[in-house]
Amino acid sequence: MLHRLAFYPVLVTQGPWVKITTPRLQEPKGPRDGVAGDGRNLRVLIAGDSSAAGVGVSTQSQALSGQLVGLLSRKARVDWQLIARCGDTTPAALARLKSARPRHADVAVTGLGVNDVIRGTRLSVWLDQQRDLLSYLTDTLGVGHVYVSGLPPVYHFPRLTGPLRWVLGHQAARFDRALQAMLDDHPDATHIPARMVIDADVMAEDGFHPGPRVYTAWAEAAAALITSDHDL
Repeated sequence: MLHRLAFYPVLVTQGPWVKITTPRLQEPKGPRDGVAGDGRNLRVLIAGDSSAAGVGVSTQSQALSGQLVGLLSRKARVDWQLIARCGDTTPAALARLKSARPRHADVAVTGLGVNDVIRGTRLSVWLDQQRDLLSYLTDTLGVGHVYVSGLPPVYHFPRLTGPLRWVLGHQAARFDRALQAMLDDHPDATHIPARMVIDADVMAEDGFHPGPRVYTAWAEAAAALITSDHDL
């Protein structure tokens, strides 16, 4: 309750100013599915919000999808697809997946949570929404394993200042801890921690989305887990 009492006044007073003054970046150009590499077949699905969609760089080759596929295709024949949209919350991403009806995948990588925090979603509700997403991916789509990206250190985002930085950063860290604890008990999912130090030098021009180096670190972390788990 105290978390929510602290959250809403700051969001209402400072949130609109941040939204108005933040440059609106477009999703990058480039393919959102394809096949790359040779060797053992590996089918990969990437889903999520603007970060999964690659906002902050100019082409998909610089984004999570392009860099992750580039790393995995060194050791496997990667059949991949990206289903992500700027602004999506966890339930919106689930609805988008259901509408898209993606191909069967061996692994999925998800990137969600920041929009849920910004919109004031309760932690317990969000965890249930994450469980629904995992259930759809594993039980309905037959994904063998889901790699769930942790929430980034929002309190380091250059665009955020003052109380809003503290409130959103605190909430994001709280969500990420709860997400990791939930995934520890989920045999078909693994948490990808966001360990890279965030500052203006590695972020996009809007001070809110990842730049190429952040996407590189994210792709490397995901690829290392997938490669190890699948003996590539």
